[in-house]
Amino acid sequence: MTRGLVLSLLALGLLSSVPAYADARGDARRQVEFGLEAAAHGLWHEAVYRWERAVEIDPTYAEAYNDLAVAYEHAGELDKARAAYEKALELAPGSPSIRQNYELFREINERTSGDDY
Repeated sequence: MTRGLVLSLLALGLLSSVPAYADARGDARRQVEFGLEAAAHGLWHEAVYRWERAVEIDPTYAEAYNDLAVAYEHAGELDKARAAYEKALELAPGSPSIRQNYELFREINERTSGDDY
């Protein structure tokens, strides 16, 4: 195979993955929005399901991990909440809202449980 053909195939592969990523983010965003609606109506199990789907669809979606962490925290699943917050921060270390949520989570849980989150 010639070098030019290989480069062309690589370029085509990269170009074809862009719409897939965009579609994945759009699908994940729809799941997040559905989860927000569910949570607003007190349907936390549905919200968790939707946010879990969102991070399954797009594992790079920091805001979805943040929403999932809040839901896990609400459900008392603190280890899952901590893991989701940490993943959100890993993906978006400069996000003030994610950092603020995580710091508040840590502060509350350290004060109430004595554990060092």
